[in-house]
Amino acid sequence: MSLLRIFHLGLMTPPSRSGFCRQVIALLGFLCFLRFAVAQTALPPSERMVVLITLDGFPAYALDDPKLPVPTLRALSRRGAYARRMGTVNPTVTWPNHTTLATGVLPSEHGLLYNGTAVRTGSWPPVKIDYSIDKERMVHAMTVYDLAHGAGLKTAQVDWVAINHAPTIDWEFPELATANDPLVKEMIAKGVISEADAEDFRRANIVWRDEIWCRAAEFLIREHKPNLLLVHFLTLDSTHHRYGPNSLASQDAMGFLDGLVARVLAAIHAAGLQDRTTILIASDHGFKQVHKEIRPLIALRAAGLEHSVFVLSEGGSAMLYLDKNRLDELTRRVRSMFTGTEGIERVAGPDEFQALGLPDPAKDSQAPDLVLYAKTDYAFSNPRAGDTGPAIVTTGQATGAHGYLASDPDMDAIFIASGYGIRAGASVEEIQNIDVAPTIAKLLDVRLPKARGKSLDWALTQP
Repeated sequence: MSLLRIFHLGLMTPPSRSGFCRQVIALLGFLCFLRFAVAQTALPPSERMVVLITLDGFPAYALDDPKLPVPTLRALSRRGAYARRMGTVNPTVTWPNHTTLATGVLPSEHGLLYNGTAVRTGSWPPVKIDYSIDKERMVHAMTVYDLAHGAGLKTAQVDWVAINHAPTIDWEFPELATANDPLVKEMIAKGVISEADAEDFRRANIVWRDEIWCRAAEFLIREHKPNLLLVHFLTLDSTHHRYGPNSLASQDAMGFLDGLVARVLAAIHAAGLQDRTTILIASDHGFKQVHKEIRPLIALRAAGLEHSVFVLSEGGSAMLYLDKNRLDELTRRVRSMFTGTEGIERVAGPDEFQALGLPDPAKDSQAPDLVLYAKTDYAFSNPRAGDTGPAIVTTGQATGAHGYLASDPDMDAIFIASGYGIRAGASVEEIQNIDVAPTIAKLLDVRLPKARGKSLDWALTQP
């Protein structure tokens, strides 16, 4: 006998001394039927689509402005689930945080400290950043797209990072696309873009590239309907670096990105996939306005340490690599030199790296020996060879930087979820970006076994 039939019989039975019991049985039957019905209507993963769109450099505080012209993001947050702030990881840089969004683990585990891999040279300078290394060597943790592909689901990416030649991506439109890339050739053949659009693509302005990447996302949704699509837009990050956050240029860039998100949503609707698609909107880090640059190499040169301490500046932080033959001596000297210096918030050593989510230099060749963190309104930069002058200079106009401590609220990112499997009207004050990958995994019925983060069950209709 079906659960629904039990419910009907319970309601239709005449009252008696056991009437109350019959009503309770009927109610239990109905609740069981509802649960059964919901389970029956849940789509199999092969019929679902999860689209993660990252808006590089979009600070959480930007959405605090009610007059910011982003109607699409506002509508998505009203219809779905919204976190007012999303905490990021150190270093607060694009590739490390994107890789955390895809793995649910810290940079000390997934291996990304820069926009590429730090490779030891065996000479001076001791490290160089290589962004061309294949994903299988660059990322040291399981990604959600690896698991999705392993479960027989289809995966695609547009301008994602740390994903070179990933064998678990079915379709890709890479950051440094060429006319010979399979998806690019397919789009050219179908008239979505021209050969001229793809020519020397890497040198095109970032607004144009975001336009082409948006067309690629629309095309993938329409033609291939992947179960997992990762999309990364870059215009805002470039705008913030050049003109600073809270500028008219940055507000205009956010409005432009809002329009790109609207186009992706329109493509989903046109493909008839709106009832089976989950949209996740996130950013990788926030931004600070900067008026003063710290040039640590100038100070090191003055101290005669230019060829003993190598600096990789990341805006709000600077990674220092010391001559291993003089490690103890140099550690003491450099700490003393920069501690209390104008513009420097903190000098962190290996004893603090675990708390910061950074790898141990004794175990990971990419790890620096010391990290400098800048104060608000300051950022680290590297002067060109032969540059002289003071170690701290004032910029002519405001610029922007990230890379500051992840505990700084200005580095907080955005998170919005809407669509299939998302609870309408849900909101919380703050989440962590290590929780995004486990949430995607749950939406696709796969599991990230070693993720540090947890699924955002408050945002899901079936936690």
